[in-house]
Amino acid sequence: MNGAILASSGMKSLGGDTGVYGQGATYGVYGKKGSSSTGNFGYLGSTNYGAYGKSFNITGIYGEGPTGVHGKSTSNSIGVQGDGGTGVYGNGTKIGVYATGGNWAVWSQGNCHVTGVLTKSIGAFKIDHPLDPANKFLYHSFVESPDMKNIYDGVVKLDDKGEAIVELPDWFEALNTDFRYQLTAIGAPGPNLYIAEKISNNRFKIAGGKAAMEVSWHVTGIRNDAYAKAHRIKVEVNKRPEERGKYLAPIEHGFPESLGIGYAERMRIKTEQASFLEK
Repeated sequence: MNGAILASSGMKSLGGDTGVYGQGATYGVYGKKGSSSTGNFGYLGSTNYGAYGKSFNITGIYGEGPTGVHGKSTSNSIGVQGDGGTGVYGNGTKIGVYATGGNWAVWSQGNCHVTGVLTKSIGAFKIDHPLDPANKFLYHSFVESPDMKNIYDGVVKLDDKGEAIVELPDWFEALNTDFRYQLTAIGAPGPNLYIAEKISNNRFKIAGGKAAMEVSWHVTGIRNDAYAKAHRIKVEVNKRPEERGKYLAPIEHGFPESLGIGYAERMRIKTEQASFLEK
């Protein structure tokens, strides 16, 4: 079942391409640290790979403990790298994947999909500046709302009667409800512009303008799809008892970092890791 299970008060392998090699149906190499203070690592490796695991069945490397697998790199290299159908998978009772960073906690090169609620302190797009892409970035903040609001707009030209029908996508009423309208005349005053017919069958009618006048229209709707109806955003929420007196952004509110939500857990993990590495 197992390639190699070694128990010893002390063992070291020097020279050769492979320090320890094992192949088995269950474990290739199995290492376990005892309860005494004489042993620090179940398996400690060096050279090109500190530890390399390959499995044709389930798991290449499996770790269990306060920190199941800890990877530390030299310089600015990679502590833990995952390659595969799913490069890195995290599953936790509280947090699946937790990341901190001096600059970026998470950098995603490619598309990102979230099933559930995405919360943030600030949201923006960042692109190379259209007028000076080599030297500047351009930022725009997201449009925020307490509702799950969608925004649609356009420009339409009125007919000889000063009217126009605005056609909307065929999914419009299936996705939205609670519509709001705004009309603005372009090129000349249009004090009599109005919504002659509200949205029905994915269209609405504008009237009261002058012939051939251009009109800018703006319509908003609240999401009414199945997922949105099942997961409405609560605008004001009381903090849980363990979160009260603590802050998502303590420094910005004039308090020390130690009053941040999640700070104690982060320090606990760092302490455990430091203790492990010192052994």
